[in-house]
Amino acid sequence: MLLLERCFPARKFPNTATTPKQGTRLFGNVAILVISAVAARLVLPIGLAGLALFGHQQQWGFLPYIGLPNWANIGLSLLLLDLLIYWQHRLFHRIPLLWRLHKVHHADVHVDSTTALRFHPIEITVSIGVKALAVIILGVPASAVILFEILLNGLAIFNHANIRLSPTLERITRTILVTQILHRIHHSQIISESNSNFGSSIVWWDRLFGTYSAQASKADNDIDIGLGEYQDAKHNAKLWGLLRMPFLSQKPFKKE
Repeated sequence: MLLLERCFPARKFPNTATTPKQGTRLFGNVAILVISAVAARLVLPIGLAGLALFGHQQQWGFLPYIGLPNWANIGLSLLLLDLLIYWQHRLFHRIPLLWRLHKVHHADVHVDSTTALRFHPIEITVSIGVKALAVIILGVPASAVILFEILLNGLAIFNHANIRLSPTLERITRTILVTQILHRIHHSQIISESNSNFGSSIVWWDRLFGTYSAQASKADNDIDIGLGEYQDAKHNAKLWGLLRMPFLSQKPFKKE
């Protein structure tokens, strides 16, 4: 994906006097990924798949009692977990305390595949806890957990990528999946646009719950990405700035 972004970039990196350098930004994004991965292991050392296996042995959750064939059980689990992530995403935008964590992701001045990895370690920890609870309550099979994590992370990298599909492929793909253009709308500085397209994988939840936005107020090339109050390198690219961002007082920024 990095090679595609390099060869066929959809948008140019915003090189201004205040925005971070591309190399500094990339280092910060990757560094916070490494720290988040460590945090994830500390929160749930056995892993979600291990928890699912243990839950299966203990007969936890209601899915095993429905009596569906294994393939249907896996398919239903994937849909329910994706629905959970959709609503989790909405809550991270709506609840101020959670938004403090999630804005580390949205503060990125440029959206590319590394943005998909840029989450505060505490947000990753909270997300894993939510998924762990869902695995227990639903009785999600371990195979579904593994497949879901692969799809979720793979599609997140896909829809954050700084590429653009052909018009025909874009039109076909967005009937099912979140495309790059759709997700760049979600990263707009305009609040009404960033409060749309919450889906991480499929667009069905946004369509169902009325948060789908097919087009931004500006052309894709001209969308103002990020958060207006976090456009400088000090707060927006360096690792220490990203880690402390949720704990700093910041004047609210709204671009209606």
